[in-house]
Amino acid sequence: MANSKSAEKRIRQNEKRRLRNKRIRTAMRSVVKNCRTALEGSDVEDARTKFIAAEQSLRRAASKGIVPKARVDRAVSRLAKRLNALSS
Repeated sequence: MANSKSAEKRIRQNEKRRLRNKRIRTAMRSVVKNCRTALEGSDVEDARTKFIAAEQSLRRAASKGIVPKARVDRAVSRLAKRLNALSS
């Protein structure tokens, strides 16, 4: 339990940020999952549009500090590799 006004405020701020981070992380994971599903199919254009959306979502999460930049770079690289394999 908080013992001071500043500690109470810090608890409120942490909860707000936790919920915001959770919302962004969940949306990011959903977009990436949709991209992976599209890459398993045979429609290249659909996969390309979903890849672009996934990359944007991943980079946005990295810029907000929700996931590390290196992890985002690795995920985008792997998705791009699969997209290029599908395209050829």
